[in-house]
This record gives sequence, structure tokens and C-alpha cells, in this order.
Amino acid sequence: MKRNHIIKYACAALLLSGLTACLDFDIPADEFASNETVVNPVIYSGDADKLDYTVQPTEEEFAESKAALNDYFGQLQTAQYYLLGGKNGEQPGEHQYQYVYSLTIDNYAGYTTCTQNWGGKMETTYSYTRDFCEGPYGRFLSMKNYLGNLLNIDHANNLVEIKAIGLLLFDYAAQENTDLYGSIPFVDHKANKETNPFTFNKGLDIYASILKNLDDIDECFAHYNERPDWYKTEINAILKRYDKLTQDKSIDSWRRLANSLKLRMAMHLVKVMPAEARQWAEEAVAAGVVEAQNHEVGLNPRTGFYNAHPLKGIMSGWNDIRVNASFISMLTSLNHPWMEYMVANNSDKLVNQKTGDVLEKNSAIVGLRAGLRMENSQQYFSNMRVAYSQFKGEDFEFMPLYAFKWAEADFLRAEGALRGWNMGGTAQEFYERGIRNGDCGDRFEFITGDYNNRVEAYLQVESATPYTYVDPMDDANNMESVTKIGVKWNEGDDRETKLEKIITQKYIAIFPYSYEAWTDMRRTGYPKIFPVLNPQLGDGSLKYGDLIRRGLLPHGDTQAGMADVQDSGIAALGGPDQQATRVFWDTEAPNF
Repeated sequence: MKRNHIIKYACAALLLSGLTACLDFDIPADEFASNETVVNPVIYSGDADKLDYTVQPTEEEFAESKAALNDYFGQLQTAQYYLLGGKNGEQPGEHQYQYVYSLTIDNYAGYTTCTQNWGGKMETTYSYTRDFCEGPYGRFLSMKNYLGNLLNIDHANNLVEIKAIGLLLFDYAAQENTDLYGSIPFVDHKANKETNPFTFNKGLDIYASILKNLDDIDECFAHYNERPDWYKTEINAILKRYDKLTQDKSIDSWRRLANSLKLRMAMHLVKVMPAEARQWAEEAVAAGVVEAQNHEVGLNPRTGFYNAHPLKGIMSGWNDIRVNASFISMLTSLNHPWMEYMVANNSDKLVNQKTGDVLEKNSAIVGLRAGLRMENSQQYFSNMRVAYSQFKGEDFEFMPLYAFKWAEADFLRAEGALRGWNMGGTAQEFYERGIRNGDCGDRFEFITGDYNNRVEAYLQVESATPYTYVDPMDDANNMESVTKIGVKWNEGDDRETKLEKIITQKYIAIFPYSYEAWTDMRRTGYPKIFPVLNPQLGDGSLKYGDLIRRGLLPHGDTQAGMADVQDSGIAALGGPDQQATRVFWDTEAPNF
């Protein structure tokens, strides 16, 4: 009992220590410091990978283990919030979301563009600022701190399905960070190691470990129905209280998330391990992936988990981001339904800096080119770019925060079918269903009908509409649309064109989940987007026309962290620690 009280007080202290970072209005501070730690008086180090679901505890053993794990159930809930941009038991919010998504990955994927430079910290889209660029890694470490004891304490093996959920959450975040940085200290963090030195692991080895975990998690969840009724009643009660991501709070939904993550990872490996990628993808589909709305995993603002999507406040409340011009060009060229109701005109007049021509307020939809040198202001009178277009309306404001969306699974299956894999249907079937389920708005309880009323016509768009982006403030940024394909499926198209259609529509449908969107760009070259301006102002390894390939290895602001990068990080990465270095699955090989 004494130990449990100590842990509770330690976690309470952590919550208090984080308050100052959330009271600075909207200036990012230390939301996810990459060396952030949870001070637990007792740190368990065991076998996090062990999922022995064949062992059936007695009711007495279960009760003893449940009591021992009581503090960790709440930490499991906190880890779920962290996964999607929460912090310290809080629901996702603007500050945290910026550090996980909009300061980096959203820009790299081309969904949004930052408008201001945060006091010179972020001059352009590809600028490197350690505390910004290590935000996703700080989120991963924070999740590890809340999951570490659950994964390594012996008592968790008597509630093995709960342990499996914790392991799945850890692996999900680890996969994102491996794709971002190329290498992380995966093994040490899974083992709940607390202090340096941390050993970086090769990306391929991390993927192999996660895929093995996912197979074990699937088997564990598949065995759940064979458990005695009393056991399932107990587990279901824990899920009812602490499961914040699935809609039905069921082991089946968690199993589908595990297999959907396996399908996602298998597709990432298609160029480096094509035979194995096919096998893993087919196994995932056969075991059951997300394939209905009630299978989707995430947080829904309409059900009380958070008031609005964090992007709403970051965009319209703080003026920190605007819609990327490339995204506007794509949606316009394809006559996408969102252009009719979800993108606003310029909110104030825009003046051409060379000619003096004026675009009057509320005259046109105008995106913002990525890579512009940003101003140090969020106010229109000193930074006119905040008047460029932003998203609007309930569909945007109340977007669910997805960990896995049905549309993503369908487009993954469409690509698999295109490659000749057994995905349970044809590429066209999954492609068209993915588009139909591709709205970003709340599709569960308060369907607006805007997207549904327009999607069938959208599916018939045979060719792109000619479009040229015009920057009202600088003609040098004008550019013809790079989207030349249509939407309608044409069986006569070559495979490369079909792949471009699949990935382009996937990119739109999974908005704003930028991790997978950026991965597809690096992996396939699709969708085509405008080149980022001033890429050389990153770490100097990129030139005009280059896409950023990765983030620099995370090390925090400590000498020990930098030593870890030098001792094992560079070797695990397999190349120089630069933005131009490709992660292990990112090759220049052709798509087919």
C-alpha cells in the first residue's frame, strides 16, 4: 500500500510540474521535452514481449494481480491520450498537438503551412529546432514512462490482454518514431530502462520486433473468447472504464487495430522485403482489420473526449497555420467536395509586395506555399499571411482524432490488390469504398451530409481541372497544379497511374493524419505536391525539389544524449544524420 501511495503522489507531482508549460497562451515551450521522465519510486524491468495467453490465472490470482496493477490502469488511459496529442492525463490539446504534428509532420506532408517563426526558432518549413523536431520523440518517451511498468511487472501476465493493449500502444508510437527518425532506442525503452546510455536500434530490427509483437498480440486477442466468463467480465469492466480509443471497448476492436498496424507496416516494406510484405499484409487481412465505421479507433469530440479538434484552435484561434497551397491545388484540380464547404476565402486583403495589386477580403481561396521565410507575428497588421485560407465548418472543427481510420485500411488493401496480393477484394472496390468513407468529419452521430451528397459525383471525375496557384503577395510563388490525374477508376490505366490515384485519394481521405501521408510520399513519390521553397535553410543537405526524408536523431539537450547518438545512433541509421538521409524502407527503387 505504501508503494502505491508513493506512485500516486509522484504522478500528481508530475501533473503539477506540467502546468506552467500550458499557461503561456500559445508559445510552445516544453510540452514534450525529449528527456522528460516520470519519477516512479519503483521501476520494473522484466519481459515486456511476454504474452503467455495460455496461462489461466485463478480468480484469487487475478484479484491479487488486478489490485497490484490498479495504479497502472489510469496510466494506460493517459498513454492513449498521449498517442493522439494529450499530456499528463489530459485530453488532446493545441499545445501538445503542435509538438506531435503541426510543427513538423503536418508541414512535411503538405497539409498545412506554418505562418510564424516563433521568435526566430523556425525560419522556414524545413528549419531544424531541436525542441520542436523532437516533440514526437518526447511524446513517445512520455508514453513509455506511463506504459513501462505495466509492460514489465509480472502481475500483468495474469491480465495479459491489458498488457497486450499497452504493448500495442507502445509499438504504434515506436513505429511512427522509427519512420520519422530512422532509428530510436527501442529495446531499451521497451525494457523500461531509465538512464543513459541508451542504444539506438536499426529501423529494420525495430520493425521486425514490432511485427513479432503484433503477431503475438493477435494470438492473445484471438484466444480471448476461450477465457472463462468470470475472466471476461473482469477484463470487460476494465475496458469499459479505461479504454478511450475503441468505440465498443472490445478486445475485437483492439485486435483489428493490431492487424491494421501490421498491414500499414507491411506496405511500408514493399520495396525492401516484397515477399515478406505480401505475406504479412495477407495475414493481417485474413485475421481481421478495420473494415467498418464501428471498428475505427480514435477519439471523437462529439462523445465528450475533447471539445474540438486541436487544429481548430491552432488555425483559427492562434493563426499559427494555414492550408498548404499544394493541398488546395490538389483539391481544386480534382473538384473535391471539401472545396465547396470546408475551405474559407482570404480573411482580409492581401497586397502584392511588388506590384501593389490588392486581393480584397473574402475574394478567393488562397493557400500558403510551404518554405516561405516566416514572419515573427500572429497578427494581420504585422504578418499578412495569416489572412490566407483556413479550414472552416463543423466537419473540420469536430474531426475525430483517428489512430486508424477505415479509409486507410481500404486504400492499403487497394494498393495490395493492385500488387496482386489477396486482400479480399479488387483494387477498384477498396479504392471506391475508401473514397466514400474518406470524409474527415464526424460520421458517427452527427453526419452533416455535405460530403455524402457530393461523393458519388466526385467518383466520376475523369480528369483533372486545369489550375494555376496564384500567390496574391508574390508572383514568384505562382505554380501550375502538379495534379494531372482524375478520380474515376479506369481499369485500362497502367499500374503506376492506378497507384498514383490510390495514394492521392488515400492522402486526402486520411487527412489530417500526416505520418502515413508523409511516409507514402517518401515511399511512392505520391501524391505529387509543390516543391518546398528554401529547403536549403534546413540542415543544408536538401536542395530545391527535394522532399525532406527524415528528422535528425533525437538526443535531448544533454551531453549523454548526444553521446548516445554518436555511439550507436549513426551506425543504426546507416547514413549521415541529415534531413536528406533515407530511412531503411525509403529507397529509390521503382514502385513496381
